[in-house]
Amino acid sequence: MPSKPIPGSTGEVLTTLPSPYLPHAATGLLYLPRFLAKCRYVKEHGALPPSYAKNYKRGCDRFISQHLGIEPAAVERIVLESSSDAEVEAKLKQLLPADVRAAQWNRKLVQMGMTTAGRDFLKEALTNMGCADRVDDIKSVPDLIDFDEGRIE
Repeated sequence: MPSKPIPGSTGEVLTTLPSPYLPHAATGLLYLPRFLAKCRYVKEHGALPPSYAKNYKRGCDRFISQHLGIEPAAVERIVLESSSDAEVEAKLKQLLPADVRAAQWNRKLVQMGMTTAGRDFLKEALTNMGCADRVDDIKSVPDLIDFDEGRIE
């Protein structure tokens, strides 16, 4: 039987966040719904758990923002200042470029972790989770996120 993460090995796990593979309805961008959900969590709870706070507005949050030519704080501000999901979407439409180059970003996201350095990162992360045997199953950073949050058995 393949191993599962040691409970608590990555800190608190928020299983309510969407998968990084979920596309944003209006743009088709993978990961954007997850970034928005993290911003909503901060709005509702004041902060993310430390296990998520360390990469909030960094990591993939920053990478998608860089791809779009915006600052992660601008996305956070939209969520914090909006009173509804419709308002968030309307403000995002104004903030984002007309061409979000979804196919380019989506390809980049799903390949994160496939370089030599990326494979080393995934191996180290999986080892720390008590799951070194899963290194051939978990192929990318989005896979690692889904594995940690229980969406990959």
